[in-house]
Amino acid sequence: MSFSKLFSALSKTRGAIRGALGRVLQKQVTESTLEELESQLIIADLGIQTVDEIISIFQKEKQENFLSSLKHHLCSVLNHRESFIEEKDLPAVILVLGVNGTGKTTTSAKLAYHYTMNGLNPILIGADTYRAAAINQLRQWSNRLNVRFIANEQTKDPSAILYDGLISAKTAQSDVVIVDTAGRLHTYKHLMDELGKMERIVKTKFPEFTLRSLLTIDAGLGQNSLQQAKKFQQYIDINGAVLTKMDGTAKGGIVFPLYTQTQIPVYFTGFGEELDNLSPFNIEEYVNSMVGN
Repeated sequence: MSFSKLFSALSKTRGAIRGALGRVLQKQVTESTLEELESQLIIADLGIQTVDEIISIFQKEKQENFLSSLKHHLCSVLNHRESFIEEKDLPAVILVLGVNGTGKTTTSAKLAYHYTMNGLNPILIGADTYRAAAINQLRQWSNRLNVRFIANEQTKDPSAILYDGLISAKTAQSDVVIVDTAGRLHTYKHLMDELGKMERIVKTKFPEFTLRSLLTIDAGLGQNSLQQAKKFQQYIDINGAVLTKMDGTAKGGIVFPLYTQTQIPVYFTGFGEELDNLSPFNIEEYVNSMVGN
């Protein structure tokens, strides 16, 4: 995603934040105006901790220095390693996880495109055994990308499909194995337990692969996504997240409580259906797009 597209995608979030700041900066700073600022920043889903820190900066800094100090602080909050998969991690398995409707299948295809463009040899595994359309969709994407695709519509066991896929990946000397999993809610314990089983297969049967779990998060759901992330963490280690459906979200601040409360960093942002509509998360660009100049 180019900076201009990201800037456009975060227009509602930026409008909410700048509107709140503008209204307060035009008034005398009182307890009432600070409460107004706090409520508007919370609506943008920045999270209580980050909002309190912003209020503190607002009280300490001169007006002309506030925006630069705010950006610097927000960038420092999201201080994590830059790449989801680093060279030392290869070969790697990416389990793409999330609740229904967060864009896992499309994200899996976009990841395959991303890593192909970066000179790697990815393989796609269709392990969503509950939705035949997901298998067909991923097969079509793999054909477009000319990427190896593994699925087995004769079984309902995603772990068996994963095992066969990793055998194939070893034979093909694939660098990155991208696994599209079924959408699931934490209330379905047997589905959540499946994730633990898949995790164990990679770690015990294929220790040469680095396992990385990527949570797909609908950017428009805000705090609901944060609660979903916490539930998933009870069953499997989550190494990172991708913000999907970024188009015009007013809740772009969710990246901050996601990291401060769960230590899950965002590594990708995406919108739209095209393969190139996924970009590595750039902290400075995101903050600049969210806050403005």
